[in-house]
Amino acid sequence: MKVLIDTNVVLDFLLHRNGYVFAVDIFGMAEKKYITGYISASAITDIFFLAKGTLGKKPTKEALKDILQVFKPATVTDSHIYQALDLEWSDFEDSVQFVVGESLAVNYIVTRNTKDFALGYIPTVTPEQFIQVIAE
Repeated sequence: MKVLIDTNVVLDFLLHRNGYVFAVDIFGMAEKKYITGYISASAITDIFFLAKGTLGKKPTKEALKDILQVFKPATVTDSHIYQALDLEWSDFEDSVQFVVGESLAVNYIVTRNTKDFALGYIPTVTPEQFIQVIAE
């Protein structure tokens, strides 16, 4: 099963935010190869920018290196950007995430902001919902 992990789920993991327990479970699934997890390249830069203010530059880089041993970075191409620009979504970052997920043929996008992906056809679930899906 292929899954695209959204920025907010990775930040929950890195910064021990609300939802940390669920993010840890998803990371464990990917580490054990129960799922193939992806994080878009554009999300990785956002994660670095947002986490370095709390963790510091060097610890954030080290944490991202560790995360990228578990999750595959998903390339964002010029074609993805043009496709995302053509979508009429209110959040451009989410439209890029969706188009990247579409190109990977992911089964799910895991995010805490499912409503932001309502116009897409890829099933979008919260981390809690994803864990329930896997359990079934």
